[in-house]
Amino acid sequence: MNQENQSNVSEFLLLGLPIPPEQQAMFFALFLGMYLTTVLGNLLIILLIRLDSRLHTPMYFFLSHLALTDISFSSVTVPKMLMNMQSEYQSITYAECIAQMYFFIFFTDLDSFLLTSMAYDRYVAICHPLLYTTIMREGLCVFLVAVSWIFSCASALSHTLLLAQLSFCRQNTIPHFFCDLGALLKLSCSDTSLNELVIFTVGVVVITLPLICILVSYGRIGAAIMKVPSTKGICKALSTCGSHLSVVSLYYGTIIGLYFIPSSSTSHNKDIIASMMYTVVTPLLNPFIYSLRNRDMKGALEKLFNKVTVSSQ
Repeated sequence: MNQENQSNVSEFLLLGLPIPPEQQAMFFALFLGMYLTTVLGNLLIILLIRLDSRLHTPMYFFLSHLALTDISFSSVTVPKMLMNMQSEYQSITYAECIAQMYFFIFFTDLDSFLLTSMAYDRYVAICHPLLYTTIMREGLCVFLVAVSWIFSCASALSHTLLLAQLSFCRQNTIPHFFCDLGALLKLSCSDTSLNELVIFTVGVVVITLPLICILVSYGRIGAAIMKVPSTKGICKALSTCGSHLSVVSLYYGTIIGLYFIPSSSTSHNKDIIASMMYTVVTPLLNPFIYSLRNRDMKGALEKLFNKVTVSSQ
C-alpha cells in the first residue's frame, strides 16, 4: 500500500451487540457456549466422515469442507466479539479490521459455492442415478472445491484491495460486532463508487448466481420426485436432500433479509441480529441438522460411540 493511500486512523471502535451492561455476563456465557458447540459439532462431522468408510462419498466430501468452513467462519468474528464483551475498550486495529473483513467475505462466499456444489451433487444423485458414479467422480469433486476456494479468494481480495485504497479521516466507530464492509465504506471520506460497483458485480457472481443454480437444481429435483410412483421412493429422495435444503434456507434466507430487503438507515439492531443469524446461529445448527436428519451420519455416530464405549471398558 502506498503511503499516501494509507488510512488516517490506526484503529476502529466496535460498538458490539446492543446488550445492557447488567446482561453482558449472561450473553457472554451464551455465545461462548454456542461457539464451542459450533466448533465441536463441526469437528465431529469431519471426524465421522474421516473415520467411516461409508461416508466416503461426494456428498460427505462437500459436507466435510462445509463443516471446516463453518468453523473458520465463526472463528473470524465470535472470539473477537467475546473479547470485546469482557473489555471496556472495544477496539480493533486497522490491520486486524481489514484482515477480519477479508476472511469474513472469503468464508461467506466459500459457504455459498459449497452449498451450490452440494445442490449439484443432489441433482445428479436424484435425476441421473445411473450416471452418478460416472459424473460425480473424485476429480470433479476436487475441482469444484478448488474452484470454490479460488473464486472466494478472488472475491475477498478484490474488496480488500479496493478498501485499502480508501482514507478514513472522520469518525472510526463501527456500529457492529465485526468489521463489516458496508459499515467501513460509510466511514470512509473517499469516493466509494467503485467499491459499491464491485460489491454489486461480485455479489451477483458469488451470491445471486449460486442461489439461482440451487433453485434450478431443486426445481428439477422436485420435477423428478413428482414422477416417482411410490410414496417410499418420494420419501427416500426427499431424505437425501432435506438436510441440505434446510441449511440453504437458513443461509440464503438470512442474507436476503439483510442485504436485499430495504430497511431504514437507523435499523442497526436489525442488521446485527441478521448478521448473528448467519455468522453464529447457522454454523451452530448445521451439525444438528446433518446429524438428526441424516441416517448415515446417525449410524456413523452410533458406530463411533459404540467403539469408544468398548475401548473404554
